[in-house]
Amino acid sequence: MTSILNDKRIILGVSGGIAAYKALDIARGLTGEGARVDVVMTAAAREFVTPLRFQALTHRPVHGDVFEPWTAVEQGHVSLAREADALVVAPATADVIAKLALGLADDMLTVTALACTAPLIIAPAMEQAMFLHAATQQNLRVLVERGARIVGPEHGPLASGAVGQGRLVSPRRLVAAVRAALGADGPLAGKHAVVSAGPTREPVDPIRFLSNRSSGKMGFALAEALIEAGAKATLVTGPTWVEPPAEAEVIAVETAAQMAAAVSHAADRADILIMAAAVADYRPAEVAQQKIKKTEGDLVIRLTRTTDIIASINRPGLIKVGF
Repeated sequence: MTSILNDKRIILGVSGGIAAYKALDIARGLTGEGARVDVVMTAAAREFVTPLRFQALTHRPVHGDVFEPWTAVEQGHVSLAREADALVVAPATADVIAKLALGLADDMLTVTALACTAPLIIAPAMEQAMFLHAATQQNLRVLVERGARIVGPEHGPLASGAVGQGRLVSPRRLVAAVRAALGADGPLAGKHAVVSAGPTREPVDPIRFLSNRSSGKMGFALAEALIEAGAKATLVTGPTWVEPPAEAEVIAVETAAQMAAAVSHAADRADILIMAAAVADYRPAEVAQQKIKKTEGDLVIRLTRTTDIIASINRPGLIKVGF
């Protein structure tokens, strides 16, 4: 499947935090999906990462000087802003967030942002106290009210050695947020889709269960495609080793009964239901309270039918797709 990022022009704004090195993987991820990435670095960002490293990944010149020469084709921040499909600021320091909220424009990144009408995705990264400060929170609220998407930060170890909320989100999650922003006005904009994925596990005793080899990949791919088409996606998934789409609402379940309850509840507020899960058709009629011990004779386990989930949901107007 061709990525929605293919042939898109993305501005990656890198500001001066220790997480600036992670922006290299963000640039690699965007470029790997076919995007044309123009990196704009603040002076502080260049203290952490050299422009040459970004240039080697994107095969594009890196911008950092608002007074860089203009040509008939490339007119500095004006051309960058006009041709951009999305502007990503990662990492976004408290300083840059404040400038964006106030509309200040005193370097290449902020003048480009002020001239850009494309979707704005901001990934904050800073110490927890700075992130939770009332000024930073107010600035983020202002940006959200203007339509910006705020991604993160995550909780974890910080540069100071403390543990708290302030870590830059993973490159994978940020690239997913860019794809979602690009698809926000797609054909399914405003729609809510529920997708089931993966296997179910039906317990035999506290140790054993009946299951199947479903990986969940198809359901996860469907949820990702729905998000890129503008829909909100709720993913109800059984146990799987595959990482779910970062922009989906994920509900983890284990048994067929749990999946039926979760899907039924989510479908009450949905427009589309896609059942891609490999739901067990049968479950043990009785679950042993202790581990079943090995004996000389055969073991017979009586099975009973599970709920046919898609057949049990009959809400008018709901589009149902089964596999």
